[in-house]
Amino acid sequence: MKTFLKVFVALISILYPVLVFTLLVVYKMPVRIVSLCVVFLALVYFLSSTSASSKEKIQPDKKKKFSFSIKPLISSVFLFAVGIICYITNSSLFLKLYPIVISLMLLFVFGITLITKPNMIFRFATLQDKSIIGSVNEKRIERYCLKVTYVWCTFFILNSLAAAYTVFFCDERVWTIYNCGISYAIMGTIFAVEFIIRWRVNKKMPQYFPISKFKADSRKDDYVICYENKWTDKIYKTWKDFLTDSAKMRNFLSKHDAKKFILHVNDYYYFLCCFVALLQCKKEIALTANITEEFLKEMREDGDEFLTDVKNQKDSFFVPEIIENSSVPSEEEIRTTPEINADETKIHMFTSGSTGKPKAVLQRMTEFELDNEFVFSKWGAEFTKRKNVATVSQHHIYGFLFTITLPFAAGVAFRRTRIEFPAEFEKLDDAEYMIIAVPAFLKRTVESEDKLPLKDAFIFTSGGVLLPEVAEKTDKVFGFWPVEVYGSTETSGIAYRQSKNGIQWTPFDNASITQNEEGCLNIRSPYIKDPAGFQTADLVEILDDGRFILKGRKDSIVKIEEKRVSLIEVENRILLTKLVKDVCVVAMSDRRQYLAAAIVFNEDGEKKFEGWKKFDINMFFHDFLLDYFENVVIPKKWRFLKELPMDLQGKKKKLEIQALFTKTEDGDNIAK
Repeated sequence: MKTFLKVFVALISILYPVLVFTLLVVYKMPVRIVSLCVVFLALVYFLSSTSASSKEKIQPDKKKKFSFSIKPLISSVFLFAVGIICYITNSSLFLKLYPIVISLMLLFVFGITLITKPNMIFRFATLQDKSIIGSVNEKRIERYCLKVTYVWCTFFILNSLAAAYTVFFCDERVWTIYNCGISYAIMGTIFAVEFIIRWRVNKKMPQYFPISKFKADSRKDDYVICYENKWTDKIYKTWKDFLTDSAKMRNFLSKHDAKKFILHVNDYYYFLCCFVALLQCKKEIALTANITEEFLKEMREDGDEFLTDVKNQKDSFFVPEIIENSSVPSEEEIRTTPEINADETKIHMFTSGSTGKPKAVLQRMTEFELDNEFVFSKWGAEFTKRKNVATVSQHHIYGFLFTITLPFAAGVAFRRTRIEFPAEFEKLDDAEYMIIAVPAFLKRTVESEDKLPLKDAFIFTSGGVLLPEVAEKTDKVFGFWPVEVYGSTETSGIAYRQSKNGIQWTPFDNASITQNEEGCLNIRSPYIKDPAGFQTADLVEILDDGRFILKGRKDSIVKIEEKRVSLIEVENRILLTKLVKDVCVVAMSDRRQYLAAAIVFNEDGEKKFEGWKKFDINMFFHDFLLDYFENVVIPKKWRFLKELPMDLQGKKKKLEIQALFTKTEDGDNIAK
């Protein structure tokens, strides 16, 4: 009965103008009779909305319950009031105001959601498809729904005006034709046009398939995965190539019982095939950028195997030979994509930590893919309109996330090999590129290049400090001010900034930051398995708006003869001379504790100190620092280099820098 009443009321609401016209004009019924019908309709509507559901049976020991909502009460009261007013005034005017009131009510309901987000159309969309919430395309869909909401608000405004015109300036026939004919036709047209546009928008919506969820048919066979040299050279590897080569690797791995494989493959495409195959075969993976014999001995456990594309590595399998020389798998093997359980994956990543000595950090694809989803939800449009090119190693977390897992999931073609020399950028003038770089490489590039012929480049950088002056030069050379990402191997991404807008860092939307008693940053996010979060050694100042400023590292604070000094502060003071391109201050401890500084001059510094004795250069910096520090904490040893020792991520190799000071040179120990 309840369903019948609801259908009846809905039909009456839609056909209201026709019914009013029929009763008043065709049958010439008195206004008071029609008004009583409206009162009756109000009562029926109220009962249909508040009656008990047929499923709610009255129990012997329970009272009958009624479902109730304020909305049907308001609507019922409105209709009841209209009927009573029309009965008292004996005028049909109020009967004809119904379409105007409905349009204004809908305008209010839709319009208020433009302020109290999310918008109304997005709410409808998420009710229909709950998977939208939290998806990588959520923000895109919300932006599209916002435009549709604006369209409907515009229609309700214009429809109210048109309906008002028919009430006050037209007869009942025109009023009926517009409000029960033309108005509905316009709404139907909007629905139809929006449906077509939505279908086209959905087709263009980036299809996102993370490594743990892709299937053989996720993309078309000719979909380009990667390219060589530059995009227009058309040397591609396709989706079919990837399925084939990863199947070859699975066949190879099936012949080996090792539970863990060390993976060091410089070719991004070969790396992807190996990495995916290892996960599909339920293997543990150890990613390392360091493959020196001594390091491998330290990290390698009994039974571990080693996959690489570096020639002449002892006790290793040469990946190019495996992939290129293996027989082509059967079509069934190619189309098979074994399940990857992201929660059960084990990926060992190595970080230098605060000591410079590598330590293993165990991670899962679960956290990596959550990180990718956020980055894609925020910058996905920038990724999908460009080709990926990188200067970073995929064996570190930043390079791994931005050059392997994210391009794969987003379907963005990536260059197979790393950019190794700044001059290589000069050839990338054929397409739009997304550049994944480290500060050290950007610094080298802007020092050697004046203006690169890049088309609408977009740059991400991480792995070290990007000085604002280098960021500004990058904008002049590349045409884009880099987006910096702050994070670590343990935490993945934490925050981002563009230093042209200030030095403050903005936390990722799903990250929560706090400060401990020592002033260090504590981070909680979906990328960190421990619900208590991760305690960093980074000293921060948290601002009132939730952003924060990095103030160095706790482990950069050392004691020299019981006096606390920040290594980073000493470095920053040395940079104030404007004669230095790069500097690294380290703490030494042999007969006693002291500081030592390794310096790289800029052009002005080279000109100034040309022909100077080392002792005199040492004294210049010593005397300069006396304006800021006590003599006891000023560096006692100095080394002047062409370049500081750095790894592929652009991080200073502090152990190698410390080793520079193990021998005394003329000019050392200038201040006792």
